[in-house]
Amino acid sequence: MAMDTDIPFEAALLVRAEQVEARLRALLDGRALSGEIVRPQRLLSAMRHGVLNGGKRLRPFLVLESAALLAPDHDEAPALTVAATLECVHCYSLIHDDLPCMDDDDLRRGQPTVHKAFDEATAILAGDALLTLAFDTLADEALGLPADRRAALVLALARAAGAGGMVGGQMLDIEAEKSAPDEAGIIRLQAMKTGALIRFACEAGAILSGASATDRERMAEFGSAIGLAFQLADDLLDLTADAGTMGKATGKDAAAGKGTLVALHGEAWARKQLNGLVGQAHALLEPFGEQAAMLKAAASFVADRNS
Repeated sequence: MAMDTDIPFEAALLVRAEQVEARLRALLDGRALSGEIVRPQRLLSAMRHGVLNGGKRLRPFLVLESAALLAPDHDEAPALTVAATLECVHCYSLIHDDLPCMDDDDLRRGQPTVHKAFDEATAILAGDALLTLAFDTLADEALGLPADRRAALVLALARAAGAGGMVGGQMLDIEAEKSAPDEAGIIRLQAMKTGALIRFACEAGAILSGASATDRERMAEFGSAIGLAFQLADDLLDLTADAGTMGKATGKDAAAGKGTLVALHGEAWARKQLNGLVGQAHALLEPFGEQAAMLKAAASFVADRNS
């Protein structure tokens, strides 16, 4: 069921975050599942530290609202589980991204990063386990979706998260420290590193609901637009916000010499581009009328957020 459009967007985002948090706690239960032997307590504690630490849960929100838009009367339980699995993948990437060999961050969402709270080896294993758990959960019959939809979700998430998606984008980001990419290279990098999971979040709602190929592509394009907007806003915040507001270190892109569209074209150009991307996202949702109001608000929030 879609959120009531009379509810302010940030209140709706909080409600969805609480729902996803509850599902994440259930997924990170200490009891071994069929086929498992035992779930080590220290590993689970590290996984929970990396996942149950707040956050806006924007990607899960997009899964839930996209599914509700395309199938208003659907059983929301599978969508909630899919939303939680996507957050597991996102948080795994953050845990690994924070490691000393990557971005070397001590703070995430205002708390010590996993390798600081535990140790580097445990942080790596916690990320590995979260990634594996996501695909375990999507493939399980307990998800309550037909086998073809489960398979489609597994494939789409694998493509979004893997070598041609998020992980590949992280590789390009590392290479960008040594050889600054041009504008096309930056856009490609950001579409992979940040945009791929956001695109999947919106496409997943269409897969969950059994939507037409046309609507699935429309939702994926919507996700691509707000994914680019999200990264552009993030680059602006890295330049202008303080660490206390962001809950993590800022100014690191410039210090590392990373190429960003903000560095290439300036703040005024970036804000104009943001407005254009939000307009593009809104236009893609026009065929759905007022029912898409919450997702349009999400696109605007991505561009206007301050953390």
